Amino acid sequence: MSVRIPFNFSSEPFQRSRPVLAASVATITVLACSLVVLCYWGYTDRDLASGAREQVAMLNAQQSRLVQGQAAVEARLRRRDYADVLERNAFLNVLLYRKGISWTRIFEDLESTLPGNVRLISVRPQVTPNNELLLDMVVGAQSNEPVIELLMRLEASPLFGATSVQSWLPPSQNEPLYRYRVSVNYVQKL
Repeated sequence: MSVRIPFNFSSEPFQRSRPVLAASVATITVLACSLVVLCYWGYTDRDLASGAREQVAMLNAQQSRLVQGQAAVEARLRRRDYADVLERNAFLNVLLYRKGISWTRIFEDLESTLPGNVRLISVRPQVTPNNELLLDMVVGAQSNEPVIELLMRLEASPLFGATSVQSWLPPSQNEPLYRYRVSVNYVQKL
């Protein structure tokens, strides 16, 4: 029987460190490349951010100039002589807008919508603050049913909008008709 005694004459024993060393070099290379790419992106983003900051500063300066110009114009318009001219212009614009209402067109559209047994007693167009046309009408009929039919026709028509009955009067000795005051939106192009 022989006894084996392991004996190594080298000062350092043999180790298999080549795969660990290769993996370490590969990891360091990947990290170095990542660092270079991130530094490049940071540099280009800094340039883009400085350009954006310059553009924002330019737009802010332009906005402040416009606000100052608007304040100067408003101050000038608040002067009494300019205010009178603006008030007169607004009045004339309202008159011209009302002048654009075509009575012929109103009556044609109402004629196509009114049932045969409903009489149109009066009609008064009004321009609302939203620049819409509102017809305030008084209609008369022998009974309630034709007026109900008129309301349904008005609401079904593409020329008229929502209708509302403001008031009604029963027949009297002087007036043999039921009288209804009706308001309806009208979509005439002005």
